[in-house]
Amino acid sequence: MITTPITEDLLRGALDLERTEHGVLPHRLPAWVRAQYADGQLAMAESQPSGVRLVFRTRATTVELDTLPTKRVYTGAPPRPDGVYELLVDGVLAGRGSVRDGNTLTIDMTTGSAELRTGPVGTVRFTDLPEGDVDGKDVEIWLPHNETTELVALRTDAPVEPATDRGRRVWLHHGSSISHGSDAAGPTAIWPALAASLGGVELINLGLGGSALLDPFTARTLRDTPADLISLKLGINVVNADAMRMRAFTPAVHGFLDTIREGHPDTPLLVVSPILCPIHEDTPGPSAPDLAHMSEGQLRFVAMGDPAEKAAGKLTLRVIRDELARIVAQRSKEDPNLHYLDGLRLYGEADFAELPLPDQLHPDAATHRRIGERFTDQVFTDDGAFAAR
Repeated sequence: MITTPITEDLLRGALDLERTEHGVLPHRLPAWVRAQYADGQLAMAESQPSGVRLVFRTRATTVELDTLPTKRVYTGAPPRPDGVYELLVDGVLAGRGSVRDGNTLTIDMTTGSAELRTGPVGTVRFTDLPEGDVDGKDVEIWLPHNETTELVALRTDAPVEPATDRGRRVWLHHGSSISHGSDAAGPTAIWPALAASLGGVELINLGLGGSALLDPFTARTLRDTPADLISLKLGINVVNADAMRMRAFTPAVHGFLDTIREGHPDTPLLVVSPILCPIHEDTPGPSAPDLAHMSEGQLRFVAMGDPAEKAAGKLTLRVIRDELARIVAQRSKEDPNLHYLDGLRLYGEADFAELPLPDQLHPDAATHRRIGERFTDQVFTDDGAFAAR
């Protein structure tokens, strides 16, 4: 077996690569952001490699990847399954696997405390892969979207070289845990990855669980990242974190868009409002774990706000959809490449009746597929915001 160093030219979807004791750790936010705001939730989200994949060309029929994942355990909640690695050959899924070893982070959602227990490096192995043609084949290993993953070693039974640029447009997306992947079946099944595959584009996913909060450093990151297409799925975290009132929200959205436009003045830019979430349609945040269900081994969320507080400027999803639509309509008069998509067109009341949100906040695997397919149909088609011109 041949060991190939894991370097930046083998990785896509990461904005930074940190050298660690064991190997390298992909990050989805640059080092200067991590230094500027060392928040535990944000650090966990951005180090989980949603959309990050190793991409190379080889004739290898056996591929081994040593990693050190960090798994999450929530006190009182059902055990989470191990993260999934998915290997694609020339764009077609050819293998899935998991690493059972690794670190364990135990989180108590009622107190906010967390305890890390270190563990050993593990290996995911893929065998019986086709050799490909005389020049080999393109191999992608999509890393678990919901497990922080240090990359330790890549081994193959044939030489590896970086894959050539396929000339596809780069889609830069930012959103919440729903875009991060929440309860998707695997890393290529999160809705942005599915839409990217169907739309024939290269994904950079800045879906950051719990952290789509219109932070200026996120806007600057989007501004400075090369991209041909940009989308922003905004709203749910602002409500469920009870992060701001209308007085702050409207200027924050304008400022976020202004910053992105400094680096991407003419790039197609799509603002997507929240999908349906019944607990927050008319009830402000914050949201919190439903302790009654946790005592029964179920993780569900409830809205803790008071609907009457809307009069004082507290935000709900209906309010945010109306305001985002208004802002985009206002700005698009001078910015013809700015577009709006109502999130209810991706997942609305009829969808909730058929495919309810299991924890009242996050979509399941089937819903990720529906959202990804609908996004593709409405955005990448001939009259969509991301149509090939």
